Amino acid sequence: MDSATTLILNALTLISILALVALGLAIIYGLMNVINLAHGEFVTIGAYTLVTVQQLGGSFWLALIVAPVTGFLIGSIIEVVLIRRLYARPIATILATWGLSLILQQVIQLYFGPAPQRVVEPFVGAVDVLGASYPAYRLFLIGAAIAVFLLVALVFRFTSFGLDIRAVIQNSRMAESLGVDASSVYRNAFGLGAALAALAGVLIAPLTVVVAQMGVNYLARSFFVVIIGGVGSLTGVLAGSGVVGGFETLLSYWIPVTVAQALVLGFAIVLMRFRPSGLAPA
Repeated sequence: MDSATTLILNALTLISILALVALGLAIIYGLMNVINLAHGEFVTIGAYTLVTVQQLGGSFWLALIVAPVTGFLIGSIIEVVLIRRLYARPIATILATWGLSLILQQVIQLYFGPAPQRVVEPFVGAVDVLGASYPAYRLFLIGAAIAVFLLVALVFRFTSFGLDIRAVIQNSRMAESLGVDASSVYRNAFGLGAALAALAGVLIAPLTVVVAQMGVNYLARSFFVVIIGGVGSLTGVLAGSGVVGGFETLLSYWIPVTVAQALVLGFAIVLMRFRPSGLAPA
């Protein structure tokens, strides 16, 4: 029973991490149709924001506020300066964001150095869950992921920003004719996706090694999550995260992690062959 509970909680932890990272990608890629290969670097920016805040004497909770704001500002600037000029050129967008990811990695490494950075989690210790002792911070991460997802869903469903972005996605010309500023919507949407990735970086940092290349580890799996779940669907983020995170955790108990990830990739390819629109299409 203890091992089964631990396995389930480990799966929920990985699912939560993937959902947090993929949620921002679902907005940028799924809703805006922009293949952003620099998305992982916004996760890195969030993690290094936590590093900076703690080095300056601030707390983890302060970084939870500062990181999304930083991600939003940097993402908005990148959308205006770079992405906005490439919406009609998807191949150019891929190349531009790939180059941007390399630049951001090098800038971060030049400033902070190549050595792994240490961050302090907000609380330590374990909690008894159905007879199994499980780290309290991992349980917090699961709860935080649920809260963030619900908040984003409410924003898209009940706010004017959510209505505007859904209108622009369905028919940008019609939306503009009705008075919606499409350029502003795209800027804010890209900034929101970057902010969510930076928030994910803060939450992930205490569980991993904070280095300039850490975001690369989450980029490919986040794309799998969005594609498997259904492009343009927030519900699909949950479905895709459950499939990728659940299978990877389960397989990792019997085979090496790299082999498990490869098998999950193979499963994703087969699944897309039979359900090209995803598990929960928009």
